[in-house]
Order: sequence, then C-alpha cells, then structure tokens
Amino acid sequence: MSMSCAVQDERSDLLAERLCWTYIPLPSQAHFRTLPSRLKGFSGPVGSGKSAALCFESLRNAYVNWGRQGVIAAPTFAMLRDATLTSLFHMMEEYDVDFEMRKADGELTVSASDSTALLRSLDEPERLRGTNLAWFAIDEVSYAREEAWLRLEARLRDPKAQKLSGFGVWTPQGHDWLYKRFIHQPVAGYGCVQAKPFENRHVLEKTPDYYDRLEKSYDPRFYRQEVLGEYLNSRTDRVYHCFNPNVHIAEHAYDSKKLLLWALDFNVAPMSSVLLQWSRNRLAVIDEIVLERATTEEACLEFENRYKGHAGNIEIFGDASGRNMHTTGTSDYTMLQNSLSLSGFRRTRLRVPASNPPVLSRVRKVNALLTNALGEVRLEIDPRCKELIKDFEEVMFKPDSGVIDKVRDPQRTHASDALGYALWELFAEKAKAGEMSRRLF
Repeated sequence: MSMSCAVQDERSDLLAERLCWTYIPLPSQAHFRTLPSRLKGFSGPVGSGKSAALCFESLRNAYVNWGRQGVIAAPTFAMLRDATLTSLFHMMEEYDVDFEMRKADGELTVSASDSTALLRSLDEPERLRGTNLAWFAIDEVSYAREEAWLRLEARLRDPKAQKLSGFGVWTPQGHDWLYKRFIHQPVAGYGCVQAKPFENRHVLEKTPDYYDRLEKSYDPRFYRQEVLGEYLNSRTDRVYHCFNPNVHIAEHAYDSKKLLLWALDFNVAPMSSVLLQWSRNRLAVIDEIVLERATTEEACLEFENRYKGHAGNIEIFGDASGRNMHTTGTSDYTMLQNSLSLSGFRRTRLRVPASNPPVLSRVRKVNALLTNALGEVRLEIDPRCKELIKDFEEVMFKPDSGVIDKVRDPQRTHASDALGYALWELFAEKAKAGEMSRRLF
C-alpha cells in the first residue's frame, strides 16, 4: 500500500470513529453497526430507529471508503426525498458533516472524505445498472422489489473500496422476499438485526402515548406486525379477519333526526352503497343499497324511496373515481347531488378525497374499527346488510399476495369497498404538512 493510501485509510478510520463517539445508538442500532456481514439488514417495528441506523451507516461507509462511490436509495423518489434525505440532512447538520448537494445529477458528496452517494429510486430496477459501487443503502426495502436489491448487490464490486457493504432497513411485511432471504433461511453472507419493540427511548420521551395510540388505531394483526415487529403470514386469510358475526352483527334502528352517512362504490354491476349512523357510541351500518345494472340516478331514486323523510344532515362518501367527468360533462357525484337536491334533500355534504387511499391501508382501517388491538369494538352491522356481511366473511386475498381477489366472485368486495371509503375519511390520520420550511430535494 502506498503512503498516501495509508494516510487516507487512517484519516477515514478517524472520521468514522469520531462519528461513532458523537452518535449514541440504541442497542439494536449498535448491533447493526457491528454486524460483520457484507450484506445486512435492520428489521424493526415503527419507531425503532431504522432511519437513524441507515443514515449513520451511510455516513460511516462514506468515510471509510475514501473517494469512492455509493448509493442511497428508496422505493420511490417521493420516499427518498421526503423521508430518507430528510433524516440524512438532519443527522449531517446535527453532527456537523459538511457536504455538497448536486440536485440536477442526484448526487451528494461528503466533503471530508470526497465520497459520493448517488441518490436513486428503485421503481425501475433496470436503471440501476452501471458503474461499480463501494456500498449501497436502501430505506424501507420491504416496499421494493427483490430485483432492485439484486441489481445493487451485483454492482457491489469496486476494487478500490476499503470495505464493500450493502444494507437496508424495513418494517416486516409478512413472509415476503426479505423474510425468506434474511430471516427464514438466510443467504450466505447475509445478516440481520431484529429490533425489539418499545426500545426507542427518544420516541417515548417526546410522545409518551405513541404506542398507546397505535394500539387503539391498529387491528390486532397489524399491531403485531407494525408495533411488535413480528413476521406474520397474514395474506393467506380472509381480508376482513377481524369480523366476527357473533360480535359485530346487531340490530340498529334508523333515526330520521340523526346524521346519516351514505358511502358509495360506483360500479354498474352491482351498484353498491351502505348507510351508517352513530349508535351507542359506535358506528352502525344500518342499511345497504345494492342494485344490479344500475345508474347513479337509479341509486338516488332508491335512496329517496327509503329515506324521503330524513330530517337530519346527510354526508356522502365514496370512491374518488366518482369525481371523474363522463362524456355527458358531469361526474357521478355531481349527478348524485343534483338528484338529491331535486328530491328535496338540502342538507347534504360531500366528503370525498381527491384520490383513493391505498387498498391495504383502507382494509386495515376497517379491521381496526371492527376490533382494535385493545379488543375494542367500534363498528357494528345490522343483519339486513347481507351483501356487506358476505364480503366480511368471504372476501379473500389471492394466494401468497396482498392483492384482494375480485375475480373469484364478481359480486364480492363492492359493499365493503364502499364502507372502507367512509371509514378512511372519518378515522384515518391525515399526513401532517408544513413541518419542513423548504424542499430538500
């Protein structure tokens, strides 16, 4: 080794050690830092310090691999910009790490070691082919395809690297490729740290009720996955696994003076909707309107036939695609509101988002309202809602996937979809805005 290379290696080690002295890791983060495997993972529940572990390891590799090139990646560009880089910039500011950012090229250079990190999304794995790498880091790997990981692993071949290393962090997502590759039967050269729940004292110091709120908001299975960090083969069961007819089916009388919630799934065969009211501090599905080969106007006519004398307010929920314009120049919701107005319903309010929530997020919200991790029941269904009950009992995931099977029985999923839109709008925690004063990337 030349004298200049030896000096660089010594300086790199000193910089990395200085970062180690100022960064006080949690037990699982410390284990991840010292894991000797060339390819390693940090699997942990929400709030377990995964992002901090990833950012520290990225900076450490940038110091150790003097003048070499690495990659910092996330499943999508938005996740990379809003989550990964936000955490990384915060850490570099906190520990006084000088860097240069070239947005146009998607490159970040750590000044002290002259190391470059390419900033990439993983939505197109083929674009990851290219030059040799000394290291790579992937945030939220469970949302990326295995192909993307393998593409970067194949690029981990820089002959001048001081230490080749590939690593990623994630929250468990069932028996997916990460479970098979890192946990169940680990591939040679792989290692993984599984963080323990409630380990992150920093979260509890700032938000003491953080985990209590999640226990109330999540259904039992999702709580075990997200908060306890367990690997559950949860996609081989019923979609609405929290439904129990002995617990959730109960008669509820309609009250014409109370607020009436109407949630729709716009589908011609069948056109499905459900109606809800608050009852005994619970939300009750009191009725359903399911019409074969029906139009929006026909659904409104049936609503009028059943609820003509309703004196309370009406709130309308449903599929965001109903906002799309038809060839007639109107949307489903415009037609619906016009029909209701002509029928004498004046006190109506539309509560439909610009876009639909992710399907699995909506399903989890329904399950959490049926029964949360504390065992609380906040949703009941009147026995007259036969199609909705059939959905809860019969809608399944496709084998070994998180995709709902809509093919096996075309009658299924529509009533439960309609209900899910309403519950998401009513109970989902909305993303916070305005926390950052500037756009980071």
